[in-house]
Amino acid sequence: MNRIFSARWLIFILALAVVPAYASPVLSPFDGNSHTLDKYKAKGKWTVVMIWASYCPTCNAEVGNYVKFNDEHKNKDAQVVGISIDGQADKAKAVDFIKRHHVDFKNLIGEEGDVIGMYATLSGKHWLGTPSFLIFSPSGELRAAQAGAVPPNLIEAYIAKHSKSKS
Repeated sequence: MNRIFSARWLIFILALAVVPAYASPVLSPFDGNSHTLDKYKAKGKWTVVMIWASYCPTCNAEVGNYVKFNDEHKNKDAQVVGISIDGQADKAKAVDFIKRHHVDFKNLIGEEGDVIGMYATLSGKHWLGTPSFLIFSPSGELRAAQAGAVPPNLIEAYIAKHSKSKS
């Protein structure tokens, strides 16, 4: 366990040292094709990016709320896109997470250090862990970033408030 903890800190420190290189990491949908996050930002809708890990207790507890949020908003004003930091080595665990929680929104998988670097570069914030959220406006601009669980009703209120100001 101590080696795993040390390895995760080493990845974190290395990611911070080379943050600019990871502004647009290659992410893979679970079907194997590779893209950057830009391909998945909704045009004309808010995009809520949930960065998660299959081993994260909070992610396991909260993902159902985002499945419901996506179902309620996908045909209107917002969509959810998930990014797993499990990496290719633990892809089977990420697939199990998606199946177990009946996650039907788009999901991508990336290497932990790459996704940490992307989050830090885009948000200007230090990585604190999963879940973490990025919220992009309908025009594709990053408007908010938050580490930790965020109740979907707060995201709904944020979107409602900032939609009035013509994102």
